[in-house]
Amino acid sequence: MTSTPEQAVYNLMQKDPTILAVAVITGKDNITYQTNNWDISPDIGQVISSWTGQNAQFIKISGVKYSILQMTAERLTAISIRGEGSIVAAKDDEHKIIAYVSPDGDMRGSMMDTARALGEMSTKTSYLNDSTSLGKGYTAPVQSVGGHNIDPGLKSEIQLFLDWVKDNEGLAGYIKYYLQQNNIQIISQLSKIYISLKTIFGL
Repeated sequence: MTSTPEQAVYNLMQKDPTILAVAVITGKDNITYQTNNWDISPDIGQVISSWTGQNAQFIKISGVKYSILQMTAERLTAISIRGEGSIVAAKDDEHKIIAYVSPDGDMRGSMMDTARALGEMSTKTSYLNDSTSLGKGYTAPVQSVGGHNIDPGLKSEIQLFLDWVKDNEGLAGYIKYYLQQNNIQIISQLSKIYISLKTIFGL
Protein backbone atom coordinates (compact mmCIF):
# COMPACT_ATOMS: atom_id res chain seq x y z
CA MET A 1 0.00 0.00 0.00
CA THR A 2 1.36 3.41 -0.98
CA SER A 3 2.05 5.77 1.94
CA THR A 4 1.45 9.50 1.95
CA PRO A 5 4.60 11.65 2.33
CA GLU A 6 3.57 12.47 5.91
CA GLN A 7 3.15 8.79 6.82
CA ALA A 8 6.37 7.73 5.07
CA VAL A 9 8.34 10.44 6.90
CA TYR A 10 6.74 9.52 10.23
CA ASN A 11 7.63 5.85 9.71
CA LEU A 12 11.19 6.80 8.71
CA MET A 13 11.79 8.94 11.79
CA GLN A 14 10.28 6.29 14.05
CA LYS A 15 12.57 3.64 12.57
CA ASP A 16 15.69 5.83 12.69
CA PRO A 17 15.62 8.38 15.55
CA THR A 18 18.93 9.88 14.39
CA ILE A 19 17.08 11.30 11.37
CA LEU A 20 15.97 14.62 12.82
CA ALA A 21 14.41 16.39 9.83
CA VAL A 22 13.01 15.37 6.44
CA ALA A 23 11.67 16.98 3.27
CA VAL A 24 9.77 15.35 0.40
CA ILE A 25 9.94 16.91 -3.05
CA THR A 26 7.89 16.24 -6.15
CA GLY A 27 8.52 17.57 -9.64
CA LYS A 28 11.65 19.63 -10.08
CA ASP A 29 11.75 21.36 -6.69
CA ASN A 30 8.22 21.43 -5.27
CA ILE A 31 8.33 20.71 -1.53
CA THR A 32 5.32 18.47 -0.88
CA TYR A 33 6.04 17.97 2.80
CA GLN A 34 8.74 18.83 5.32
CA THR A 35 9.00 18.43 9.07
CA ASN A 36 8.22 21.59 10.98
CA ASN A 37 11.75 21.83 12.38
CA TRP A 38 13.33 22.29 8.94
CA ASP A 39 12.75 24.73 6.09
CA ILE A 40 14.91 23.95 3.07
CA SER A 41 12.87 26.02 0.62
CA PRO A 42 15.60 28.70 0.23
CA ASP A 43 18.17 26.02 -0.66
CA ILE A 44 16.19 23.36 -2.51
CA GLY A 45 16.73 24.79 -6.01
CA GLN A 46 20.51 24.75 -5.65
CA VAL A 47 20.55 21.33 -3.98
CA ILE A 48 18.46 19.75 -6.75
CA SER A 49 20.54 21.49 -9.42
CA SER A 50 23.75 20.14 -7.88
CA TRP A 51 22.26 16.67 -7.58
CA THR A 52 21.04 16.68 -11.18
CA GLY A 53 24.39 17.95 -12.50
CA GLN A 54 26.27 15.35 -10.41
CA ASN A 55 29.45 17.40 -10.42
CA ALA A 56 29.19 19.42 -7.19
CA GLN A 57 31.75 19.03 -4.41
CA PHE A 58 29.41 20.29 -1.71
CA ILE A 59 25.86 21.45 -0.98
CA LYS A 60 24.65 24.03 1.51
CA ILE A 61 21.43 23.70 3.53
CA SER A 62 20.29 26.12 6.24
CA GLY A 63 23.71 27.75 6.26
CA VAL A 64 25.60 24.49 6.82
CA LYS A 65 28.07 23.25 4.22
CA TYR A 66 28.08 19.52 3.52
CA SER A 67 30.81 17.88 1.46
CA ILE A 68 29.57 15.32 -1.04
CA LEU A 69 30.55 11.73 -0.30
CA GLN A 70 28.40 10.06 -2.96
CA MET A 71 26.17 11.41 -5.68
CA THR A 72 24.38 9.20 -8.20
CA ALA A 73 21.12 9.51 -10.13
CA GLU A 74 19.27 7.74 -7.29
CA ARG A 75 21.02 8.81 -4.09
CA LEU A 76 23.13 11.45 -2.42
CA THR A 77 25.17 11.47 0.79
CA ALA A 78 27.03 14.46 2.19
CA ILE A 79 28.65 15.25 5.53
CA SER A 80 29.70 18.33 7.46
CA ILE A 81 33.40 18.15 8.21
CA ARG A 82 32.71 20.45 11.17
CA GLY A 83 30.72 17.68 12.78
CA GLU A 84 27.28 19.22 12.21
CA GLY A 85 25.68 16.03 10.94
CA SER A 86 25.02 14.70 7.46
CA ILE A 87 22.52 14.67 4.62
CA VAL A 88 21.12 11.57 2.94
CA ALA A 89 18.76 11.69 -0.02
CA ALA A 90 17.08 9.33 -2.44
CA LYS A 91 14.92 9.85 -5.51
CA ASP A 92 12.91 8.02 -8.12
CA ASP A 93 10.66 9.14 -10.97
CA GLU A 94 7.98 10.37 -8.56
CA HIS A 95 9.62 11.78 -5.43
CA LYS A 96 12.82 13.00 -3.83
CA ILE A 97 13.35 12.60 -0.10
CA ILE A 98 16.07 14.53 1.72
CA ALA A 99 16.91 13.84 5.36
CA TYR A 100 19.17 15.42 7.97
CA VAL A 101 21.05 12.90 10.15
CA SER A 102 22.40 13.88 13.56
CA PRO A 103 26.19 13.87 14.13
CA ASP A 104 25.96 10.60 16.07
CA GLY A 105 23.85 8.85 13.42
CA ASP A 106 24.89 6.02 11.12
CA MET A 107 24.79 7.69 7.72
CA ARG A 108 24.89 4.42 5.76
CA GLY A 109 22.01 2.93 7.73
CA SER A 110 20.07 6.19 7.43
CA MET A 111 20.62 6.15 3.66
CA MET A 112 19.09 2.68 3.43
CA ASP A 113 16.13 3.67 5.62
CA THR A 114 15.55 6.81 3.55
CA ALA A 115 15.60 4.84 0.30
CA ARG A 116 13.01 2.45 1.75
CA ALA A 117 10.83 5.40 2.82
CA LEU A 118 10.97 6.58 -0.77
CA GLY A 119 9.74 3.16 -1.83
CA GLU A 120 6.77 3.44 0.54
CA MET A 121 5.53 6.48 -1.42
CA SER A 122 6.02 4.96 -4.83
CA THR A 123 3.00 3.88 -6.85
CA LYS A 124 5.33 1.68 -8.88
CA THR A 125 7.45 -1.34 -7.92
CA SER A 126 9.10 -0.93 -4.54
CA TYR A 127 12.40 0.93 -4.72
CA LEU A 128 13.95 -1.19 -1.96
CA ASN A 129 12.61 -3.80 0.38
CA ASP A 130 13.87 -4.77 3.81
CA SER A 131 16.05 -7.57 2.45
CA THR A 132 17.87 -5.33 -0.04
CA SER A 133 21.33 -3.94 0.69
CA LEU A 134 22.59 -0.87 -1.10
CA GLY A 135 25.61 -1.54 -3.22
CA LYS A 136 24.68 -5.15 -4.02
CA GLY A 137 23.31 -6.32 -7.31
CA TYR A 138 25.62 -4.15 -9.40
CA THR A 139 28.04 -5.92 -11.68
CA ALA A 140 30.82 -3.84 -13.14
CA PRO A 141 31.24 -4.17 -16.89
CA VAL A 142 34.02 -6.53 -17.88
CA GLN A 143 37.01 -4.79 -19.35
CA SER A 144 38.10 -6.18 -22.68
CA VAL A 145 41.69 -7.06 -23.53
CA GLY A 146 43.44 -3.80 -24.30
CA GLY A 147 41.18 -1.86 -21.94
CA HIS A 148 38.91 -0.26 -24.54
CA ASN A 149 35.47 -1.14 -23.15
CA ILE A 150 35.54 0.48 -19.72
CA ASP A 151 32.10 1.85 -18.84
CA PRO A 152 32.16 5.67 -19.33
CA GLY A 153 29.98 6.03 -16.23
CA LEU A 154 32.58 4.16 -14.19
CA LYS A 155 35.35 6.38 -15.53
CA SER A 156 33.27 9.43 -14.64
CA GLU A 157 32.79 8.11 -11.08
CA ILE A 158 36.55 7.61 -10.73
CA GLN A 159 37.21 11.14 -11.98
CA LEU A 160 34.74 12.54 -9.44
CA PHE A 161 36.48 10.47 -6.78
CA LEU A 162 39.86 11.91 -7.78
CA ASP A 163 38.48 15.44 -7.66
CA TRP A 164 37.06 14.74 -4.21
CA VAL A 165 40.39 13.31 -3.03
CA LYS A 166 42.22 16.50 -4.04
CA ASP A 167 39.57 18.99 -2.89
CA ASN A 168 40.19 20.71 0.45
CA GLU A 169 36.47 20.31 1.14
CA GLY A 170 36.70 16.61 0.23
CA LEU A 171 38.97 13.79 1.41
CA ALA A 172 41.90 16.09 2.15
CA GLY A 173 39.67 18.18 4.41
CA TYR A 174 38.36 15.14 6.26
CA ILE A 175 41.84 13.76 6.86
CA LYS A 176 43.13 17.11 8.16
CA TYR A 177 40.09 17.45 10.40
CA TYR A 178 40.42 14.00 11.99
CA LEU A 179 44.18 14.38 12.39
CA GLN A 180 43.59 17.65 14.23
CA GLN A 181 40.96 15.91 16.39
CA ASN A 182 43.42 13.09 17.16
CA ASN A 183 40.67 10.59 16.36
CA ILE A 184 42.44 7.28 16.95
CA GLN A 185 39.72 5.12 15.35
CA ILE A 186 39.58 7.12 12.09
CA ILE A 187 43.37 7.49 11.90
CA SER A 188 43.76 3.72 12.38
CA GLN A 189 41.28 3.00 9.56
CA LEU A 190 43.00 5.52 7.28
CA SER A 191 46.31 3.80 7.93
CA LYS A 192 44.84 0.44 6.87
CA ILE A 193 43.39 2.00 3.70
CA TYR A 194 46.75 3.60 2.92
CA ILE A 195 48.51 0.23 3.24
CA SER A 196 45.83 -1.43 1.06
CA LEU A 197 46.24 1.20 -1.67
CA LYS A 198 50.01 0.77 -1.66
CA THR A 199 49.50 -2.99 -2.04
CA ILE A 200 47.05 -2.53 -4.93
CA PHE A 201 49.51 -0.37 -6.85
CA GLY A 202 52.58 -2.40 -5.88
CA LEU A 203 54.24 0.47 -4.02
